[in-house]
Amino acid sequence: MIFNSYLVSLSKISDIMKEIIQKLINGEISAEKAEKLLKTMQILELEDFAKMDIGRDVRTGVPEAVFAEGKEDEELVKILLSCASNGRIIVTRLKENRYETIKNELTPLIDDGFIVEYNKRARILIVKDHDTEKIGKIGIITAGTSDIPVAEESRVVAEEAGCEVFKSYDVGVAGIHRLLSKVREMIENDVEVLIVVAGMEGALPSVVAGLVDIPVVGVPTSVGFTALHAMLQSCAPGIAVVNIDNGYGAAIFASTIIKSRNRS
Repeated sequence: MIFNSYLVSLSKISDIMKEIIQKLINGEISAEKAEKLLKTMQILELEDFAKMDIGRDVRTGVPEAVFAEGKEDEELVKILLSCASNGRIIVTRLKENRYETIKNELTPLIDDGFIVEYNKRARILIVKDHDTEKIGKIGIITAGTSDIPVAEESRVVAEEAGCEVFKSYDVGVAGIHRLLSKVREMIENDVEVLIVVAGMEGALPSVVAGLVDIPVVGVPTSVGFTALHAMLQSCAPGIAVVNIDNGYGAAIFASTIIKSRNRS
């Protein structure tokens, strides 16, 4: 019932958009007025708890992302049932026990042909009705095994943004001899951006940036603030740094670099 009601809401939005376009064709409104009206249709309000950017996928190539922490299970279900109808949606920081609680509520989406994928290590849920066309290649490297959950968040999001991902985990500076062959393999595979995830002293992004001639995105993990401060103070050129544990942000930034190159 909930899913059907939101389908009706989205259908109404589609009808209103068609009406605006028809008025423009008929000369009843100006192009500027039509643009203003269409922009207001890109937001889907869900009761009093969420305003969803349903036009983000078309505008940026990356679907709306929902941060699960701080939201009730019922709210997440309503968001998923409403926004998935627009094509794709990502839920981040969704713990496995919470996914197990809500997954039966997502049956209407599966019945309607949507793919529902949950990655417990990345704590990410993807709901989509199509696969993404590949636009480029990203490499993901971690210093240690404990950094893998953040790296996996980057991997899943990067793939949804249209990137082919090459990964190498647990190759940090404590055993630097593990790193060189893996970086060489990624360069030989023509990766365009490297995401480097590290905790402790956060040295790995600086080391990698000193070896390559492509952008490096450093992701400090939540061992402490030392990694964040060290990455921000790096003397190696070509590094951008996102916040602690922000695998999602790193993937979006890396994919944006690739998309910008493709447009030029």
